[in-house]
Amino acid sequence: MLHQIILKKRLRLSQLAGAIFILAFIFPEKTMEKDFYILSECEFYLGCFLAVLATVGRLWCAQYIAGYKDGVLVTEGPYSVTRNPLYFFSFMGGMGAGFATETILLPAVIFAGFLMIYPATIRAEEKKLSLMFGDAYRAYAASVPRFFPKLSLFREPEEYVIKTKTYRRAGVEAMLFVWIIILFEIFEELGETGAIPALFSIY
Repeated sequence: MLHQIILKKRLRLSQLAGAIFILAFIFPEKTMEKDFYILSECEFYLGCFLAVLATVGRLWCAQYIAGYKDGVLVTEGPYSVTRNPLYFFSFMGGMGAGFATETILLPAVIFAGFLMIYPATIRAEEKKLSLMFGDAYRAYAASVPRFFPKLSLFREPEEYVIKTKTYRRAGVEAMLFVWIIILFEIFEELGETGAIPALFSIY
């Protein structure tokens, strides 16, 4: 029952978590940036790197899954190395956005939030796919890891039909983490000019 509730409310929970995360970034003074400038800069560039990788990865996933998600068991491309590549790249992008804040607290909050929401979501989706595809999915699940990719399993077709309209929408969504980092930079500039007040400090 809990798995079903989380699966149905996953988007809303993610949107709520994102809104809280953005609000948590807007108003605090980032102490780490002042006390450990070099470390802070390294954390920012690591965040940007992860966000770019996540964007490329989500675009890659969309190439295979956009328009096929509910009717076909996709097992090639990114889905040949992990059963949940979208979640894997979303986790990478979320952590990238967290590191881009140049804090310790916010990446930790994102990590905890992911652990609270997505393992249950993945298990619920596995039950759904097992019912939909039966032995074909169970054989796939037995050979391909649930989350962390196993690159030695990689395979891809020479040709693959892409549903362009669905892929275009998915492509815009794939840029989410890049937009978030750009938004953070705008907020940071506004904070430094005094346009946004610093109400508290965080590391």
